[in-house]
Amino acid sequence: MKIASITRFMKQHTIQSAVTLRGIGLHTGKNVTLTFQPAPINHGFKFKRIDLEDQPVINADADSVISTQRGTTLRRGDAQVSTVEHALAALVGMNLDNVLIEIDGPEIPIMDGSAAPFVAKLSKAGVVAQEADREYLEIEEPVSYVDELTGTELLVLPADEFQITTMIDFNSEVLGQQYASLESIEEFPEKIAPCRTFVFLHELEQLLNQNLIKGGDLDNAIVIVDRIMEQDELDRLAKKLNKPSVKVEQEGILNTVDLHFSNEPARHKLLDVIGDMALVGKRIRGKIVATKPGHTSNVQLAKKLKKLYRKQRKLRGKPKYDPTLPPIYDLMGIQTLLPHRYPFLLVDKIIELSENHVVGIKNVTFNEHFFQGHFPGNPVMPGVLQIEALAQTGGILALNTVEDPKEWDTYFIKIDYAKFKQKVVPGDTLILKMELLSPIRRGLCHMQGTAYVGDTIATEGEFMAQIVKKS
Repeated sequence: MKIASITRFMKQHTIQSAVTLRGIGLHTGKNVTLTFQPAPINHGFKFKRIDLEDQPVINADADSVISTQRGTTLRRGDAQVSTVEHALAALVGMNLDNVLIEIDGPEIPIMDGSAAPFVAKLSKAGVVAQEADREYLEIEEPVSYVDELTGTELLVLPADEFQITTMIDFNSEVLGQQYASLESIEEFPEKIAPCRTFVFLHELEQLLNQNLIKGGDLDNAIVIVDRIMEQDELDRLAKKLNKPSVKVEQEGILNTVDLHFSNEPARHKLLDVIGDMALVGKRIRGKIVATKPGHTSNVQLAKKLKKLYRKQRKLRGKPKYDPTLPPIYDLMGIQTLLPHRYPFLLVDKIIELSENHVVGIKNVTFNEHFFQGHFPGNPVMPGVLQIEALAQTGGILALNTVEDPKEWDTYFIKIDYAKFKQKVVPGDTLILKMELLSPIRRGLCHMQGTAYVGDTIATEGEFMAQIVKKS
């Protein structure tokens, strides 16, 4: 059963048609209209502020987070959108990948405090598969985030699909310690989406004094009474909430709502984790175990996982090198194409070559001429020569696209974003990969270069070369 559900969602998904809902922002108190729009492959989740000039678009990205006070807020330039977590959780929970969220205000509507209204609208819109495969962040070893001050601990473990377990403890006798778990994202609409946000009654006045929860009401959140408040406190609170009165006779859940589940608060915290993990930008294959999670810790973990995904994506393209297989070009063959000779020929063989990429090999030995003068006694291959080795490999790719390549040369005219990430020393084998970033036009080749040592990226950069006929 699990295999079927995983296979079913290997493709990217969007919604079939646009759907709209309206509500009030929890903290701003402003009425807003939100529309979920279908989006193309590799679009991801984005928010579009249609009420602002130029209608700026804000990516649902951990690096765009500017605040985690009672919700997650994203910003791009002067435009921002807050309390995004419930809508994002609904999108993930409905197994969507590409959706544009148009909104005419600064905050996602709170609705009933859960993700259920969003799920209902998305269900009405319909979910459709797209042609591109979905990319995953594969958790291969434990990843953790710990905040010793708050006691928050988030741990991500390897798993076949996205799973979450949460534990909350607010040192409240009424709430107690609570646990919740999600074994498969397909359980989300029924078991997690209806679970509403919660707040302690004694916190309400403080939040109102901080200019928050202007759109808050006693029926769009679970209000927990963990201590009996004096009547003058309740009267003051009722006035700020525009209520005739608030009466509390015993500790427990305020009788304005009934719980959907006995552990609804823990389930809502799980919902928040899902929404905040959407900011990684890719689906996660792993199990999150979250102890006392909150938006701040969730976002910090999302940033950590996003960095991990970037690293995985680069290493995913690492070529496999089997030195026992015959190369496409050996050293003699390379010299028929490139004008370089010892001591400046820095590619030993070519093991892969297509219209769009090339892979070369450079065996770094102790008797390299440059080791005599570059950090003598502590030999390190100069970074500029690693770039040159990539450029020579890229020259093979460029010349492979013209007739009679011996009549042409390649000249590199620009190198951008060069990064040197690991020392290259005698005994290392450099795997040099160059990929076209765009089709060759008018003899101009735009390439991405990556040099690997083992499973580690040593050097990378973007290259622009020109193919020129020999005079």
